[in-house]
Amino acid sequence: MPNNHSTISIIGVLDNGLDSLNRTTRLLIQRADTIIAGTRLLELCQPYQSHAVCLDLTGKLSQVPIWILDAYQQHQHIVILASGDPLCHGIGSYLKKKISDITLSIFPNLSTMQLACARIGLAWQDLHICSIHTQDHGDWCWKSQRTHSLYNLAQAVRQHHKIGLFTSPENNPQRIVRLLQTLNMGSDWQITVAQDLMSEHESVLTRLRDEDVLTQTFSDNNIVILQRTHHSKQIIFGIEDDQFVQRKPDKGLMTKYEVRAVSLAHMKLQHDSIVWDIGAGSGAVGLEASQVCQRGHVYAIEKNLADYDIVCQNQQRMRATNYSIQHGKAPKGLEAWPNPNTIFIGGSGGELTELIQLCLHRLQPNGILVMNFVTLENMSTALETLKQLNTIWNVCQLQISCRKPILHMNRLQALNPVWIISAQQKDMSCSVN
Repeated sequence: MPNNHSTISIIGVLDNGLDSLNRTTRLLIQRADTIIAGTRLLELCQPYQSHAVCLDLTGKLSQVPIWILDAYQQHQHIVILASGDPLCHGIGSYLKKKISDITLSIFPNLSTMQLACARIGLAWQDLHICSIHTQDHGDWCWKSQRTHSLYNLAQAVRQHHKIGLFTSPENNPQRIVRLLQTLNMGSDWQITVAQDLMSEHESVLTRLRDEDVLTQTFSDNNIVILQRTHHSKQIIFGIEDDQFVQRKPDKGLMTKYEVRAVSLAHMKLQHDSIVWDIGAGSGAVGLEASQVCQRGHVYAIEKNLADYDIVCQNQQRMRATNYSIQHGKAPKGLEAWPNPNTIFIGGSGGELTELIQLCLHRLQPNGILVMNFVTLENMSTALETLKQLNTIWNVCQLQISCRKPILHMNRLQALNPVWIISAQQKDMSCSVN
């Protein structure tokens, strides 16, 4: 007989099973009509229930809300078992979003991340926690996109000094180390692998180096903690020109230091901005933008193959994991990019009018288009196009002179003047300054 009142309880369980539960959560499991959990937790708690229907969610996460709603409509008592704290990169947040109109009772246990830190005596209030217990997209490489399951980790190792990782059988310690080595960071980290916590097979391996991890085998049920041992401070804004690789002896196009600074200021970047860089040249503008927008992403395109190769070198040199470069001539290829907050055009390849029209159409609300020009003809074409499209626009000219030694003295040498044009759609609420 169905119960008069259905309940939905999400219970945190550790690998010592019943010993990790209190009287309340044991009773909830014993009286449950339906129990939903992964294979391992179902096996752990099987002795503590007798009549419940057990549903294995392994590989079927999208089905769980459907199972819950079906049981709920039958007035059943429903228990979902989760590892540790269901709200710490667990199923709790997922279910709160999927079935937000039904009350969920959540009974957290100690987080396995908390336990792993306790095992090595590591304070965890400043630990950056990241889950890579997701789809298997293989090893991370420089061509990997934002959708890659290790993308968040690639971002985290550039920004944080202590990182706790919920792993998966595929995204395991060895794959983590290979990512670090790809980023040339393998020797920068001390690695801890805590496996099978609270079980009879528990082991915690500390002070591992990258080569140690690659030669060992670990349980699939593990937590990885990364602690940075070496950190060289990286400039976020104001990168000198000589930090970028350029084509030699005939240097490729590059937006110079002072012009780049003003252009980036006009782009009004935020931490999570999506940026397009069209005509990347050496990649200087887009790569410096990626340093500022560390929670965002920069998409760049360059038609010259030699310069494209240079951009790839600069991307790796800057360790810019939130940057994607493709070889091609805009506008072809831009249709696959997400709509941006900011677009920078450093080179148009002769398609300037079409590019401006496309860019203004694709910009997100309040988005900004910034263009640099060194020729009167291209500037004139851009301004005429913006007028025809009835946009809000502004233009400034930069005339910069830099110190140049002459004998035992110094003089100022003028650089080519540059025009910076910024534009927005006229119906936007925010005007360009």
